[in-house]
Amino acid sequence: MNVIVVSAVCVYNRAGQLLTVRKRGTGKFMHPGGKPEAGENAAEAASRELLEEVGIDVAPADLEPLGVWHAVAANEEATTIEATVFTAPGIWEAHPSAEIAEIRWLDVTEPWPEDLAPLLTDHVLPALESPK
Repeated sequence: MNVIVVSAVCVYNRAGQLLTVRKRGTGKFMHPGGKPEAGENAAEAASRELLEEVGIDVAPADLEPLGVWHAVAANEEATTIEATVFTAPGIWEAHPSAEIAEIRWLDVTEPWPEDLAPLLTDHVLPALESPK
C-alpha cells in the first residue's frame, strides 16, 4: 500500500465553523493542505498549502499542532496518508483557489455529512470533540 505524507490545517470562521475544501475532480471534503515540497517541514507545508488553496496567510510558527494520524486516502485508491494536522489560531475567511473547486464551512456540533474524508471523520473531528 502506498503512503503519502501530508500536512493539513483546521481553520475556523467567526461562527466557529471548520473549513473544509473539495479539490477539483474529487467528491470528498477535507482540510486545506497537501504534500510537503523538498526541504519543507510539516508546518511549512501546511502554511504554504493554506495560502495557495484558500488565501489564508499564517506563519508556520503560528500553527498549533493538533496531531499526527494515518488514514485511508480520500481520493487515491490503495493509499494511506500520514497527516500532520495543525490548527490556525484566529478567525478567518477563505476563498477557493489553486486546485480547490469548493469550500464548505462545517458546524462540527451538527451531524457530519457523508462526503467527508476519512481523516476528518475517523481522527480529527473526534479529537476536536474530546476535552482538551
